[in-house]
Amino acid sequence: MGQYQRLLLIADQTLQQSPALLRAVALAKVSGAGLDVRAFVEPVPVVHLWEEKTDDAGYQRYMRRYRRWVADEVEQLGGQGLDVSVEVVFTTHPLLDILKTVEELKPDLLIKDVTLEPVLKRVFITPLDCHLLRECPVPVHLVNQARYSLPHRVVAAVDPFDPSTQINGLNDTIIQTANALALQCDAPLHLLYAYDLSPAFNADSPLVGGGWGVDFIEELRQSLHQAFVTLADRHGVPPERRHFVMGLPVPVISEFVEQYVADVVVMGTVHRVGIDRLIGSNTERALYSVPGSILAVRTGVTG
Repeated sequence: MGQYQRLLLIADQTLQQSPALLRAVALAKVSGAGLDVRAFVEPVPVVHLWEEKTDDAGYQRYMRRYRRWVADEVEQLGGQGLDVSVEVVFTTHPLLDILKTVEELKPDLLIKDVTLEPVLKRVFITPLDCHLLRECPVPVHLVNQARYSLPHRVVAAVDPFDPSTQINGLNDTIIQTANALALQCDAPLHLLYAYDLSPAFNADSPLVGGGWGVDFIEELRQSLHQAFVTLADRHGVPPERRHFVMGLPVPVISEFVEQYVADVVVMGTVHRVGIDRLIGSNTERALYSVPGSILAVRTGVTG
């Protein structure tokens, strides 16, 4: 039996072949999982809004396009031996309908192409992808590019020293999710911890004000490393696939992906409230800067 029983693909709005489609089909084939394909699109355009009328000929053309797409996808994907369902959902609130679909289908994994949004737009409007990272109850695989249809190298990005990840077991969930994907794809699993010591180097910090400052920094580094080793040992990650790297998480992850040609980075995301919700998480920032793909697992609300 495969690691996945049911996959949900959110089709690209252009209805064209996309990296997420290639990844979803490959995972469905190797796991034997059922594949549900859903396109969430705008309802038929209304003309003469003051009269709330639609042009009948335009309506028929609009609907024919999607009926033809559904028929073509069913034929093509079914012809590859997949257990597939294909539907179009007309909606003005795609997030709500996607979450409703997730609740109904209960997939093991939601797969979607990354929708690249301009930076200025992201400042004022939270993109759909970020909403899914925060609110989707199942793991979300956002595909930016796919060098290979099946991942050849999977990376679990963890932070074993963060008290919140220790309390809610997020690190264990990240590794278990990454390991399931790696096993399904017969790919090696790497464990990455990007640790940041910059606060200790702050000139205003009393930690470096005395002669013991350097010793403290080394003790801190060693304690971080020990927490990482303990986590890696618990999950049986071999030493040659453990990576303990100093630096800010997103730049370190991005450089690691380039250096090791990693296909998927598995990260955790917390549904935050208050100012943290506006700032966003490392996972959200990595979405637009890390090559390859992100697979995000979610935890509960933090203050």
